[in-house]
Amino acid sequence: MRPKVGIGVAIFKEGKVLMSIRKGGKADGEYQFPGGHLENQESFEECARREVREECRLEISNILFSFVANGKKYAPKHFVHLGFTADWHWGEPKQMEPDKSGPWDWYEIESMPKPTFYWCDLQARALKEGLNYFDNIV
Repeated sequence: MRPKVGIGVAIFKEGKVLMSIRKGGKADGEYQFPGGHLENQESFEECARREVREECRLEISNILFSFVANGKKYAPKHFVHLGFTADWHWGEPKQMEPDKSGPWDWYEIESMPKPTFYWCDLQARALKEGLNYFDNIV
């Protein structure tokens, strides 16, 4: 089994970040940013925009790389996770995949709701500490 590439997007609007609670699968009941898996031949920016549209029907701008993590927390699955930040451009968050997450709401990044999806904790840490590389995360 090869590692999968996941992308998470911390979308900021008026100093707050968009999050939703996960339903089912790994990390059920944890709060997350929009994101998902990189598709074949897709750029990072294309993936970020697509996942945000699919999950919450928003448009984003100013997409910036934040961090990369080599994570084995969800073993036996192995993920390379890319964290990005973006600015809200337009739209109101809509729960597009009610079987996977919801509802979407805006939170202060310093006081994100708990429990928080592991990659979101790394995003907050990356922003706070200026880190952009996490290796062999368990």
